[in-house]
Amino acid sequence: MEEKPIVAFRNVSFSYQNEAGENVPVLEQLNLEIHPGTYVAILGHNGSGKSTMAKLMNALLLPSEGHVLVNGCDTRELPRLAEIRRTVGMVFQNPDNQIVGTTVEDDVAFGLENLGLEPREMRKRIDQALQAVQMQGYEKRQPHRLSGGQKQRIAIAGIIAMHPSVIILDEATAMLDPQGRQEVCALVRRLNREEGVTVINITHFPEEALDAHRVVVMKQGAVYMDGSPAEVFAQVERLQEAGLDVPYAVRLRHDLAKEGVVLPSLLHQEELVVELCKLLLKT
Repeated sequence: MEEKPIVAFRNVSFSYQNEAGENVPVLEQLNLEIHPGTYVAILGHNGSGKSTMAKLMNALLLPSEGHVLVNGCDTRELPRLAEIRRTVGMVFQNPDNQIVGTTVEDDVAFGLENLGLEPREMRKRIDQALQAVQMQGYEKRQPHRLSGGQKQRIAIAGIIAMHPSVIILDEATAMLDPQGRQEVCALVRRLNREEGVTVINITHFPEEALDAHRVVVMKQGAVYMDGSPAEVFAQVERLQEAGLDVPYAVRLRHDLAKEGVVLPSLLHQEELVVELCKLLLKT
């Protein structure tokens, strides 16, 4: 029996009105399924529709046409809205926009208070969430004194304390330095691998897609490419046509191939170094 998708787009279109009152299409007849426990990276140039997809999955937006289903619930069904948002947690680009507490533990507790949990259960979830993001010991710290990467980990702790089945990162590393990006990416990979959380990482950094199970590339409101990282990044010219870059190791291997230096298929810089060393030892 085929596993039911946890998120599904069924012939979804979405448009917004510009200042002239004209309808501007963002997504057109989109069909896409995401299954439980997977790590999906969604790439796309600005305006490709990827952030609109994130907001549709959390019912922050509703489709102009078609249906978005979250664990079988239609996002148009207003009585199911709370259930949908408990299922799908979102982490946005700027962590300062998500942090509301005066201390770290107050911030993580905010969503739990809205759920009406008893204090003992809240304390348990706060401690577990901070441990999951490796921020235990920071409970009494003031969030505004933390680094960007630490703030984003606190924002993620506030989401996972609510026990969602799906975490969406909507350009969540865009404002972070390289170390902060590495921290957040390592965290969500671990949540996916060890906790079974479905991760949907919407990003414009191709390196963040290397460890995903699946890469979906959006172009002009439609799925342009869909496959494993190896399958997608092997098509360098198609990605460049969509206005996207490819990971450094893939790009260098591609450029070397044009000069007659053929290397095995690879994705990571470490793999590239190993293959180049092997080649040098043969010469």
